[in-house]
Amino acid sequence: MAQEITDKLSSIEASSPRATAAAEVRKKRGMLKRMRTVSANGNSVPMYQRIQNSIRKRIEEGKLKPGQVVDSERELAKAHRVSLMTARHALAELQREGLVERHRGSGTFVAPPKIQFNKLTSFTEQMSGRSMSAQSKVLHSSVVHGEPDIAARLALPPGSRLLMIERLREAGGEPFSLETCYLSADTYSGIVRSHLDRGSLFLLLQREYKTELAYADEDVEATVADPKTAELLSVPRGAPLLRIRQTIFSTGGKAVLYVYGLYRSDRHILHIRRFR
Repeated sequence: MAQEITDKLSSIEASSPRATAAAEVRKKRGMLKRMRTVSANGNSVPMYQRIQNSIRKRIEEGKLKPGQVVDSERELAKAHRVSLMTARHALAELQREGLVERHRGSGTFVAPPKIQFNKLTSFTEQMSGRSMSAQSKVLHSSVVHGEPDIAARLALPPGSRLLMIERLREAGGEPFSLETCYLSADTYSGIVRSHLDRGSLFLLLQREYKTELAYADEDVEATVADPKTAELLSVPRGAPLLRIRQTIFSTGGKAVLYVYGLYRSDRHILHIRRFR
């Protein structure tokens, strides 16, 4: 009889809300434990992060190219001996970073590269980091006068001669942005069209003019593509674009380059860290 009562009390206690909550906590802890592994130096490393790093490395090395299929959750779980939840978490993080795209019923694919504006790098450098070749199509190049606002941004007198270069930036046969650059024509008169067709303007300034670029002040706005811009960027009329005005400075604090750019919003991402 006493044993019967004890069994009943144990049964009631196990089904109580407190016991249920405790069991749920133990379950979650077990799942988290399975999502982690121990590296050689003894530090705990999330398994989902190891999966992310493995896929990210293959993308950066060009072994996985834009549009190619990424292993499914089930394949990743089997290969890395983890739960489906861990594999799903890894792919979700890569999607959040913009490295992959997930299509219901089709699978996960390497996303077209997105330019990140959190660091001052050239388009050529950005594409090189994704194992892609960048191209620049010079649409117009000339010396202009009567641009007092732009001259002011470059700390030049109002009537200064400016070298204006309009370029369509492409990678993988796809247009990414339309940029119009302005420099002092007196200082950088040697820049010609052929140079800009072949490579990076940043690198050209560094190699031939000993101008090291250091930082930029930027104004970012949302806009839409007019008919001409839409045709050049291969997007529908009225498609959302990022409009960015940049004044780029040298290591000595001198304003060197002003850039007016229109960027496809589906190929660019802006990372901002705010402090309070």
